[in-house]
Amino acid sequence: MISLLARLTAAVRPALSGCPASGVQRMLSTAPCPLLRRAPALQQAPLTPLSAAAAGCRAISLETLHRRLQNPKRRIKKRPLDGNPQMKGVVLKTLIKKPKKPNSANRRCCLVRLSNGKEMIAYIPGEGHNLQEHNIVLVRVGRLRDVPGVKIKCIRGKYDLSHVVKKSNA
Repeated sequence: MISLLARLTAAVRPALSGCPASGVQRMLSTAPCPLLRRAPALQQAPLTPLSAAAAGCRAISLETLHRRLQNPKRRIKKRPLDGNPQMKGVVLKTLIKKPKKPNSANRRCCLVRLSNGKEMIAYIPGEGHNLQEHNIVLVRVGRLRDVPGVKIKCIRGKYDLSHVVKKSNA
């Protein structure tokens, strides 16, 4: 690849006597076919299938352009805790959220101000909790699929959130 670039640069250098070396490399990397690499005056001329065939390039059909040169949208990474596995936060208030359509049980959640300054809604797993305002909780990434807007979960048994109380069989 490097030797090919050096040969092309040597072939084009007489035609581009006034251009700096970086301009030559930039032109070589952006020119679509060898005919345009050799003659900078032809860079403004549109590339037709006949001129491409004369230069030794294959004309690309519209179908090929459509198939190969699509730029798919890059997926945005969802990182609610900025890439951290867990984060500490303070409970601002406890909430009861309603799930989406087929489900009906109310979900116990809390509004948490995280240590990075963000305020997010966190799900409290398990049956029953002892959370109140100003309690400190540890949260982890974990989306609640049937409740919109809930992207983190509280960790039971850490800081002020107690473990799930085991039911006694009586």
